[in-house]
Amino acid sequence: MRAWMSPSGQVAAALGVHIGEFLNVGDRIIIAVVQVRIRVAAVADVPAVVRLSAALFAEDAGAYDKYTDQSWPQREGAAYFAAVVGGEHTRGWLAELDGRPVASLVGRVLRENSLRPVRVADLESIYVLPGHRGAGIGSALVAHFRAWARTQEAERASVTAYAVNTGAIAFYRRHGFSPKSLTLESDL
Repeated sequence: MRAWMSPSGQVAAALGVHIGEFLNVGDRIIIAVVQVRIRVAAVADVPAVVRLSAALFAEDAGAYDKYTDQSWPQREGAAYFAAVVGGEHTRGWLAELDGRPVASLVGRVLRENSLRPVRVADLESIYVLPGHRGAGIGSALVAHFRAWARTQEAERASVTAYAVNTGAIAFYRRHGFSPKSLTLESDL
């Protein structure tokens, strides 16, 4: 079974994230439509956001940065994400399939300052469970993030990815992000 998604997931997001899956059976195509619900996370959702964050840490930083503390989500995530979902300039979203969280996105608005007088919405983290990737869920989350950022009067959106995570970089490029700076690091 393959997932069908409109280009960059915009049509799927506009339709409330209907994900059509199709299977060729001889000369027939069988189509199943699954409704994925995207909603703003609440304090009661913090444990789910922490679980998805822990999976992101293990998969992303665990593969690309040996210095990132993999236990951070379990140790400090509950307090951190409770502040995010209750914050004035922060927001979290969950994507649910049959009532189960399968993805999350956390964002915040960075206020302008004298050094850089532009309001930037930072896509802090996004994670889609591996079995649900490629079906438009990440695209729908990014669409919700961008819509919210506009209500916060953000002029730009930013995201950070590990330079070697080519899959994430390709995903972000499909959503209009382009390189702005490069951080280099070395052992001392």
